[in-house]
Amino acid sequence: MVQLVVMYKTPKDTAAFDKYYFNTHVPVAKKIPGLRKYEVSQGPVMTPAGPSEYHLIATLHFDNIAAIQNAFASALGKAVAADVRTFTTDPPHMLIFENRDV
Repeated sequence: MVQLVVMYKTPKDTAAFDKYYFNTHVPVAKKIPGLRKYEVSQGPVMTPAGPSEYHLIATLHFDNIAAIQNAFASALGKAVAADVRTFTTDPPHMLIFENRDV
């Protein structure tokens, strides 16, 4: 499994961010081709030292790197990526990695 982690910094209006993110963005994003699982953080995003600069972290699961590339090359994937600018002015940090059991 390959994961795409999207980390959103705390916006000025968290209520407006949450409303748009969960009511508009997520329902469309969950239809991205090849998406296996969509998770989001719940509650405050913390560091071992205390609060972090992040409001929400989304983790999207795909079968492999090619699946992520195909997903975001699709018309829907491009629309979902463009939609991020609708509800945040600070681009999220994104990481892609493959997991293995140890």
